[in-house]
Amino acid sequence: MVKVLVTYFSETGNTEKMATLGSEGARQTGADVRVKRVDEVKPEELRDYAAIIVGSPTYYGSPAAQVRKLFDESFSHHGQLEGKVGAAFTSSANIGGGNETTVMSILQSMLIHGMIVRGNSKGDHYGPVSINAPDSRVQKQCRELGRRTAELAAQVT
Repeated sequence: MVKVLVTYFSETGNTEKMATLGSEGARQTGADVRVKRVDEVKPEELRDYAAIIVGSPTYYGSPAAQVRKLFDESFSHHGQLEGKVGAAFTSSANIGGGNETTVMSILQSMLIHGMIVRGNSKGDHYGPVSINAPDSRVQKQCRELGRRTAELAAQVT
């Protein structure tokens, strides 16, 4: 059974809702899914999962400091996440608030670790983006992200 971690930081609850939706999608595949706030995740714990999905609110076009901290502290495990599947999502108060740069920043950290990232030719190409609370479109995108990420992890493990 594929182990999936969905981790996030959330101030308003919007990113947390997206994490819950993503975990629902991953569970549809039969994956063993853990949902944790990013401050509850130790960097060495990342090695235990076949897939890691990370969510953050967008702050000035970047992930929250708590998300950056996890990646910054994961340097001692560089190379140990090679071949794991990664994905990202974000929430923001504005359409042009730097949503894609936030998702790309998370994905760049995953790529530096040697993780596998899968784009989406439909919908949100880099990862789901919610403006304020997730609407029905975002809810669908989050579930799809979780499902697709878990399915890919099952294929590569």
